[in-house]
Amino acid sequence: MAGIAYEQALANLRNSDYAAPPELTDKQTLLKKYHPDYQEGSTQKLVVGANKGDACPTTLAKLLQSNAPITDADLAGALVINTEVLVVGAGGAGCAAALEVSAAGRKVILATKLRIGDSNTVMAEGGIQAAVGEDDSPQTHYADTLKAGHLCADKKLVAQLAISAPKTIRWLIEQGMSFDREDTSSLSSKLLRKKPGGATRARILSFKDYTGVEMMRVLREAVELDERIIVWNRCPLVELLSDEDGNCVGGVVYDLSTHRFMLVRASKVILATGGTGRLHLNNFPTSNHYGATADGMVLAYRIGAKLREIDSYQYHPTGVAWPSFRLGGLISEAARSAGAYLVNGEGKRFIDELLPRDIVSSAILRECAEGRGVEREGKVGVFLDVPDLERRNPGILKDRLVSLSHLGKQCEIDLTKEPVMVRPTLHYQNGGVVIDENGMTTVPNLYCVGEMSGGIHGRNRMMGNALQEIITFGRRAGEHAALTANQYPAPKVGLFHLYNWQRELILSNVPTDVYGPILFPEYGNFDFHKEISLRTRTKHSVKSNNDSL
Repeated sequence: MAGIAYEQALANLRNSDYAAPPELTDKQTLLKKYHPDYQEGSTQKLVVGANKGDACPTTLAKLLQSNAPITDADLAGALVINTEVLVVGAGGAGCAAALEVSAAGRKVILATKLRIGDSNTVMAEGGIQAAVGEDDSPQTHYADTLKAGHLCADKKLVAQLAISAPKTIRWLIEQGMSFDREDTSSLSSKLLRKKPGGATRARILSFKDYTGVEMMRVLREAVELDERIIVWNRCPLVELLSDEDGNCVGGVVYDLSTHRFMLVRASKVILATGGTGRLHLNNFPTSNHYGATADGMVLAYRIGAKLREIDSYQYHPTGVAWPSFRLGGLISEAARSAGAYLVNGEGKRFIDELLPRDIVSSAILRECAEGRGVEREGKVGVFLDVPDLERRNPGILKDRLVSLSHLGKQCEIDLTKEPVMVRPTLHYQNGGVVIDENGMTTVPNLYCVGEMSGGIHGRNRMMGNALQEIITFGRRAGEHAALTANQYPAPKVGLFHLYNWQRELILSNVPTDVYGPILFPEYGNFDFHKEISLRTRTKHSVKSNNDSL
């Protein structure tokens, strides 16, 4: 794929008159021709499980139809721990859920395969949506979200998101989160609102351009100060536990530090393990954190949970295209929301920068495919003209786009003088596990929240709805789980669902020597199946640890 040489493209940019881009008249044709979701041969149909017959990316299909890496023998010496609620994943959704469980006085364990806060939440820069303006309403937020998702979202979930959004902002402020204000010198000033792509109102609330970091700061502090929440870092969930009726009754956790299994019996399980970015679907770079490997969704599917829109993914328009060592890194929509233009190698704007993300990404890929992109050291993208934005808004990089300014320094680019090359990056999983308004899945006692859940965004997510989703539905799941949890775990727990699953794999001629989920990307050089196959298993007597919590 060739483009216009960087130096020539830069000269064209400096001579640009920034004329308005041509009006886009056929969005569907653009999507079908250039969006990665529509690439021929990139998907395959599932042949086992609740979504048998549905198509999804081949890489994901392999994991969804994988065999469990553990057996009953691995659990023979596992430490047995009882709790009322097990929360897996310590990003925004998991922390919000754990805080609500604790607030209700229930016992809760928060387990995460990395460390608390290591998540896509901290990667979210642009902001959070909530209809708090006098010219806005939850009804308008609801309508904008449905339209952006191509009318494919679950209306009940979208309504819950929009109605709960202002309350979520109030709750976050009560936790200590800061937001930008119209008058930076006054704490009594109104919250600063910006217009996200695809919206009809200014609805984005943010803190600089690292909103997710600020959100995770207050959530992490709240969790760490809560004595009722037991946090297990570096302890991934490797399988769910079931009873003889197929209900979820806990999970098998593996301690990466001690190389020991822990069998956690729980009345309710809340999965908040994030998305799929590190699978690098369609060979795209990703903006996602290191642990985004679809592990929670794989486990939920194996126990019987229904999925939806698993063929739909968001490719954020502005991932770093050059330099290579920052390839795929996120440049927040906050820059375009503030007025930065996208310019091709000919020095022309080619798309309305605030159209929905799938449209903008497809337009960028079209420019690159048709030779109008910018080429530098073998990488092809388009310009995000930050110098022009700074000229029109002196000081905006220093005051409002701090993360972008920092990224420029990492890339050794003076963004007041030189534009940054961008190209779509795999950013978000639009679909996921089917849930209701409380995060409940189709499997009794199992909840899924955050990016791994489906139905809220349809086939395209709006900027700012992800951060809103993780808090709104994380809290709701925590509240509901605490309300309905049984103090006494199921008397008989095990891997009962695996027997039916493995039988289905065999009858469908699916290889049983493919193991999943994967905990880290392939380049992480960690194979969990090999880890437990080669390690020397130290036998421990099984004991109940009811008093440890």
